[in-house]
Amino acid sequence: MHGGNLKLIDARQAKVCNIYKNSKLKLLKTNAAIWFNKVCKIKQLKPNYIHFKTNVKTIRDRRATTNAIKYRINQQ
Repeated sequence: MHGGNLKLIDARQAKVCNIYKNSKLKLLKTNAAIWFNKVCKIKQLKPNYIHFKTNVKTIRDRRATTNAIKYRINQQ
């Protein structure tokens, strides 16, 4: 009975259920973030949450930005 209604008798039962639910939700979000970073790394895409401020006028600036993005994805 996944997702069925539970009858909670007292606050202790509700607390245990909420801790379990929150832990499971956090684990699912973490797994999704890891999967997203892995796909971006494989397909060589830049996620929108990564921002670097450079002049981007010279080749050296562009290279520094791309290396910083790769480094950031590898660290996560």
